[in-house]
Order: sequence, then C-alpha cells, then structure tokens
Amino acid sequence: MAKPDVVHDESPQMAKADLGIEVDIPHVPLTEEDNKRICRKTDRTILVVLIWVYFLQILDKTVLGYGATFGLKQDTHLTGNEYSLVGSIGPIAQLAWQPFSSYLIVKVPHTILMPILCLGWGIAQACMAACHNFQELMAARFFLGLFEAGCLPLFGVITSQWYRRAEQPLRIAAWYGTNGIATIVAAALSYGLAHIKSDLLEAWQIIFLFVGLLTIVSAPFVYWRLDNDVSTARFFTEEEKAQAMERLRANQTGTGNTEFKLSHVLEAALEPKSYLWIGMAMLLNIGASVTNIFGPLIIGGLGYDKYRTSLLTMPFGALQTIVILLASYLAQTARLKGAVLSVFMLPVIAGLAILYAMPRTDSAQGTLLAGYYLLSFLFGGNPLVVTWIVGNTAGSTKKSVAMSLYNAASSAGNIVGPLLFSSKDAPNYHPGLRACLGIFCAMAAIVLIQWANLWFLNKQQARRRVRNGKSAKIIDHSMQTNFHGIEETTEEGTTEQHVGHAGAHMTEDLTDRQNDEFVYIY
Repeated sequence: MAKPDVVHDESPQMAKADLGIEVDIPHVPLTEEDNKRICRKTDRTILVVLIWVYFLQILDKTVLGYGATFGLKQDTHLTGNEYSLVGSIGPIAQLAWQPFSSYLIVKVPHTILMPILCLGWGIAQACMAACHNFQELMAARFFLGLFEAGCLPLFGVITSQWYRRAEQPLRIAAWYGTNGIATIVAAALSYGLAHIKSDLLEAWQIIFLFVGLLTIVSAPFVYWRLDNDVSTARFFTEEEKAQAMERLRANQTGTGNTEFKLSHVLEAALEPKSYLWIGMAMLLNIGASVTNIFGPLIIGGLGYDKYRTSLLTMPFGALQTIVILLASYLAQTARLKGAVLSVFMLPVIAGLAILYAMPRTDSAQGTLLAGYYLLSFLFGGNPLVVTWIVGNTAGSTKKSVAMSLYNAASSAGNIVGPLLFSSKDAPNYHPGLRACLGIFCAMAAIVLIQWANLWFLNKQQARRRVRNGKSAKIIDHSMQTNFHGIEETTEEGTTEQHVGHAGAHMTEDLTDRQNDEFVYIY
C-alpha cells in the first residue's frame, strides 16, 4: 500500500523548535467550534489507528490463555512452571528493551516506528503456531514481547502530543479500553476457531496463526494512516495546523522534539513521583497478568468445560471495557484521578477475598464467578495512571522516559504475576490469590501518597512563580472542558488578564520542573 506524499512544509519557527532553539509561536484566533472540529478530525485519523493497533497487541497477548485451554500445554509437553515461564518471557523482553524504547520514541518518526513494531509482533505471534516444545515457545514469546515493548509508551506520548490534557483521559480510555474488547473477541474467536476440524493444525495453532496474520496485514494500514505530529499532519490544512498548535498551548508539555536530552533522563530518575508511578504500574499489572494468563484456567477450575470457559470470559471482557470508560469519565469529570483510582481498587480487593475464601463447590460457583468478574475493576487503573503520567510530565525526552519506566514496571508486574500462580496450586491457587490481596491493599496506599506528592509540587510551583515576579495562582485552561485562551489570574483570584509569557514555552521542550507555569493535575 503506497503512502501519500508527505509535504514537509514546517514553518521556520517549528524547524527551530525541533532543533531545541527557543521560539515564540504567535497566538492564533481559535473558537470553541474550531477546537471541536480539529479534535474530531484528530479522532478520525489518529485515535482510530491507536485503537486498532492497541486492540491487536492485547489480542495477540490474550490468546495464550485460550491456547492453554485448547491443548497447548499438552501438545508442547509443558510441565511444572514452564507455562508460567512462557507467560513471563514476553514481559522480560519488554523490561530489557525499555531503555532503547525511550530513545527510539524520541529519535524515530512515529509513522515509521509503529508499523515496524506492529509487523514484528505479528510475525512472532504467527510463528507460535509452529512451536512444538518449551524452547520454541519461549523464543517466539520473547520476540513478541520485544516488539510490543515500545507500544504503550509510544501510545502515551502520541496521545499527549495530539490532545489537550482535559481530552486525554477518554482518549487513553478509548485505546486502552480495547483490553476488554480483545478479551471478548479472543473468547469468541477461540470458541469458533477451536471447532475447525483440521488434520494439519491443532485448535490452538489455528488461533495463534489467525491473530498473527491479522496483525501482519494491519502494518501497511498503520504506515499509510499515521502522521508524526501536528505541524506536519496531512489531514490538517495550513490554518488548521496553526489552530491545532494553539489549542495545545495550555498543555505546556511540549509538541514533540527529536533531541534526546540526558538532563531530562536525570530529572525523571531523581523525582519521587517517577518511583510512585513505577510502584502503581507494577502492582496493577501483577493483577492484570493474572487475569490475562490464568483467567481461563481459574474459570475452568470452577468446574466448567473448555468451551463454556471461553464463553464465560466474554462478560469479563465487557466489564473491562465498561470499567475503563467509567473510570476515565469519572476522572475527567471530577478531575480527581487519585480518588477514582483508589475507589476502583476496592472491588478488586473484594473479588480476590471471595476467590480466596469461598470453597470450590457447585453451590458456590455463581459467587466465585462474581468474585472473578470483580477483578475487572483493576483495568480501570492503568489508563488513569497513564493519564496521570503524560499530563504531569513535560519535555519530549522526559515524557518518553517516564512512559518507558511505566512500561518497564508493567513488564515487571507481568513477570511476577504468573509466577505467583503455580500449577501445583490448581485449581484453587490460594497462595497467588493471597499475595494479590496484599498487593492491591498496598496499591491503594501508594495512590494516596502520589496524590499528596502532586499537591505538594503545585505548592512549590506557586512559590517559584512568586519569586519570579508572577502570580502564585494560574488557571489551568488545559483541564477545562471548553477551550479558552491562555490567561492568568491574580493571587487574589479577582481578575483575569492575558500575559505574554503564559504558554510561550510550548516549543522550548522544557520539563515540568523547569517551567514554573506548569500546573500538576491530581
């Protein structure tokens, strides 16, 4: 599929900004109607690509559990903890690759990087159909994880570069919400494809081959549709490019830069908020990996056959999607991501307690299934954490590093999660459930600590502004539902006025700590 010619007609100001030279992009008239029109055009092009590719990534990872349901372990002669290791090797590859991911996201154009990643993990997934033993499965899953390593950090950075901070929660929810849709589709595909009678391929081989080829043929579409940044977007007119830049001015998180700055790396490494996000990501994804890798096996352990087990995971996928959208909507409406995140951990804790405490009897099947479905609330956490990170991190390199740290922590959680559940503990898996129960209690505590930390950072920013001769309080227009120009309020909060320096840092690639006008969001 040929890609349309891209005309690089950047203005001199944008070219200088890309080289790290300070420039001042003049204000452009922009109405609320213009703002909504540009947002809709971005949704139709950029968001559609993000949704489809993220769906494919989750689908490729999720079908491993269904492969196990339809004979993968028996046909490849897996014993002991070998299936757990197959589930963990992908995240191990992701963890090892993160330093390179943060560099590639800054240096390689997104329109090149994303289709290469998509093609790579699609080939790895299709190759799993040819695996006959533990060693071959480990090799295929390693490369699957390697190419998926840059996906989530890249998606977080892209979302932050194309959308206002007020718009980001629902857009992140839109692509991350495909977790649930992929679970439903994986269950339906597994159920249908497993009924195919073949003398050459087993049911799990047909499943792996189908989803792998689907990903491979999607790579050219991604290359054709995706654009690198707002200033070179082919679906915008020249006037719309300027308006799109204007509507992102209040974000103060940058619009993209190709210089990899070690000072940004050091700043991210020294900040407590980085490590609190690492803790959240790791703890959340320990639970997420349990449902992805062991979900079908847990349901099967409740007494259902393999076909009904596949069907019973479909409501879980629907709940995932509902929970993700609901959590992001509440966070965007209430503008209190920490509070929503803490509340959504409570059903997870309740579900784990039910699975741990209830006996595995026929009369308790309904209650146990309800407890398993409550685990879907944990999927409301990751999009909120991603929104928190990209909304509270400025500077292209620092943002890339922060998202790579998040993905590294997620990978660590995905490594640890399957290892908590040993085959010898089947079908109850009590030791693993007990460990997860403690993990999510700790998760709720870390969220509250981060909330307090961001509040403290805003107080520090206000004192810095006073020392620099500015008003202590700044209206954060990036978090307002309707578009407003860049304004500042006096310390008394009685008047508003336009100021020349507010939002002028949008092309300077400053970090959130370097820019005293940056406002942290809770």
